[in-house]
Amino acid sequence: MLITGGGRGIGAATARLAAEHGYGVCVNYVSNREPAERVVKDIEDAGGKALAVQANVADANDVERLFHICDLELGTLGVLVNNAGILEKQARFEDISAERIDRVFAVNVRGAFLCAREAVRRLSTKHGGAGGAIVNVSSIASRLGSPNEYIDYAASKGAIDTMTIGLAAEVAGEGIRVNAVRPGIIETGIHASGGEPSRVGRIGPSMPLGRGGTADEVAEAILWLASDKSSYSTGIFIDVGGGR
Repeated sequence: MLITGGGRGIGAATARLAAEHGYGVCVNYVSNREPAERVVKDIEDAGGKALAVQANVADANDVERLFHICDLELGTLGVLVNNAGILEKQARFEDISAERIDRVFAVNVRGAFLCAREAVRRLSTKHGGAGGAIVNVSSIASRLGSPNEYIDYAASKGAIDTMTIGLAAEVAGEGIRVNAVRPGIIETGIHASGGEPSRVGRIGPSMPLGRGGTADEVAEAILWLASDKSSYSTGIFIDVGGGR
């Protein structure tokens, strides 16, 4: 299993859970090596196999290198988890710059497309592969729009939803299932990137379930979609949003 943005948050939780399920895990990171190496050490200490690979998913050459290293070190790819994503400071729509839009879409959309493309080239029976699964990490924001905060981020996740539906239909006959999870208000470090580290504490109690979620809860949904337990599901979304 190759997990982009696997060093922290949902990606790290997914990497650890995947290793418990017997996967060899490629933990991708873009700049912060130490957390990714800690995830790898945790997996290895528990008897699993993992490696950390630096790559910027928005860069096509980096993505090709990432998958090549994964091929060499871990063997045949079975699952891609498109988890890498960024958001920027909370802002109203009219204050979002063109440069910011480019940065967000480069990682969240182009990065997911490039990684899915490399996965299809390896997994598709049309290309000699044995099939497999792609799990995209979208967001409840794609449905709610994130007004006054991150409309650009929400729009990028809307693109991921559409890509999930289209790609699922395109490669269903080639042994590849493509699904997505849509996390809601989850306790991870991404909220600090948006300028409000305590956002989960502010919004969580207003959820129907009365709290924010955890990265481990999202990881469970990802692993289900990656596994044969979801063998008759493709092009679907699991909302992990506390009732929203």
